[in-house]
Amino acid sequence: MIVIGLTGGIGMGKSTAAKVFRRLRVPVHDADAAVHRLYAKGGAGVAAVARLVPEAVVGGAVSRDVLRRHALADPSLLARLEAAVHPLVRREEARFLARCRRARRPFCVLDIPLLFETGADARVDLVVVVTAPPAVQRARVLARGGMTENRLHAILARQMPDSARRRRADVVVRTGLSRHHAQARIRRLVAKLRAGAMPLRRRRRRRG
Repeated sequence: MIVIGLTGGIGMGKSTAAKVFRRLRVPVHDADAAVHRLYAKGGAGVAAVARLVPEAVVGGAVSRDVLRRHALADPSLLARLEAAVHPLVRREEARFLARCRRARRPFCVLDIPLLFETGADARVDLVVVVTAPPAVQRARVLARGGMTENRLHAILARQMPDSARRRRADVVVRTGLSRHHAQARIRRLVAKLRAGAMPLRRRRRRRG
């Protein structure tokens, strides 16, 4: 089974790209959505967060707003949170991959925002990076509810520069031209994969 890594900076169009893959019947695992499930009431991540930031657990669920405020006040907290929650996200990812293999899927997508930053690119066979011009990225992000310039700068500071991400990509999908252009690029990629005509630069040995 071919595992595709999908990544891109905030506001670059990654969620839209993931939807296109899904419409083409390619299973997608969303790492951000996995964190939301872990932070929901009854989620496995609630206890992990409670040990680090008790105030962030409200009504049995993790308040991401409270957690974000604590992380801004204490830069070291983010690394400790990632160390506690990352193994739980990886466990969900492993279950997703196992389901895809059991279903004999030819390929699937791991949607991971910090793919390169966390070394997750070593676990995939092909990396797809979505990108857009900085002005388009900024306009998209600042249009989101609750987003501010300071918060945007803090998020970008954690992420790899777009130029570096594009250099390490196997496939670049440009979302700033038009939605049709990006969708057509993904359709061509999926067609090549189905035809076995896409070179896999990151192929590695996998058991099973």
